[in-house]
Amino acid sequence: MVERCAGLVAPDVEFDLHFERALVLHQQRPMPFERARTELCWGERQRRAGERRRSREPLSHALETFEDLRAAPWAERARSELKATGVTLQRRSDPAGSNRLTVQELRVARVIAVGATVREAAAELFLSPKTIEAHLTRAYRKLGVRNRAELVRALARDDDSRRRAAAPSLTRVRGSAASG
Repeated sequence: MVERCAGLVAPDVEFDLHFERALVLHQQRPMPFERARTELCWGERQRRAGERRRSREPLSHALETFEDLRAAPWAERARSELKATGVTLQRRSDPAGSNRLTVQELRVARVIAVGATVREAAAELFLSPKTIEAHLTRAYRKLGVRNRAELVRALARDDDSRRRAAAPSLTRVRGSAASG
């Protein structure tokens, strides 16, 4: 956070260095919301420095994370910044709606799905066993499963469908990069 703040107040020739350092530090201690805030601030700073095209990447990452975390005010701020760069946006559709797992529910479900006990998951994720149980209960309900075996299958199906959904866009990117 210190590097992010330094990036906000640094002269135009120095701010990138501070934001890059902040992103390296975010990798050491993954906190998606804080990383997205750093990307948002970096994109805002780049846009205000006249670097509209460069600002689109961190702003897009921030928007995606805020939407995943359901941080609506932050997502709207990122969306406004992206629009100011000249990008036309449509809201992401979420066919699963309220049945979609939160980031924390997904983290807990994945740790449990690989065989960890509630206590082991709590220790690994730095949460209390009660919090693990609460996230796991919500994940079971949202996924429509009743036990760990069903949880493993549901997560595998979800991962497979995400890979299939991403595959066409990767092909298009590779194809357009190769031809251009």
